[in-house]
Amino acid sequence: MTEVKKKRPGRWKAGQSGNPAGRPPGAGEVSKLRASIAERVPELLAAMIDKALEGDVGAARLLLERAIAPLKATEHAVELSLPDGGTLTAQGRAVLSAVAGGGLAPSQGAALLGAIGTLARVTEIDELAARVAALEEKNAKP
Repeated sequence: MTEVKKKRPGRWKAGQSGNPAGRPPGAGEVSKLRASIAERVPELLAAMIDKALEGDVGAARLLLERAIAPLKATEHAVELSLPDGGTLTAQGRAVLSAVAGGGLAPSQGAALLGAIGTLARVTEIDELAARVAALEEKNAKP
């Protein structure tokens, strides 16, 4: 038996207002406030510029923040030689000594140590998979 969906009475179509005689857009208090400020923006901007030129640091900062995008901190790439044949512990020590010697930023050192830790987990999983495969091959029933 199939169910028949009945339309409920009093529903309006998508895009139709439930109260077409309601408050018109732009009639609220916030809209009125924005409109009154918008009329005086050139005067307000000129006053802010004057204040900034007189030495008001807050006004200057506000103007600059709105006019120029903030600069993002960047780190320069640094060449670091890690022991290839060495253990992950030796590589971690090399990173720590580079940070301690000032050749590597602490944030870069932390990122590299995190990557070495991830590599250690991946290596551990690979080794475990190889050991399981070897055990399964050894104990396979003919």
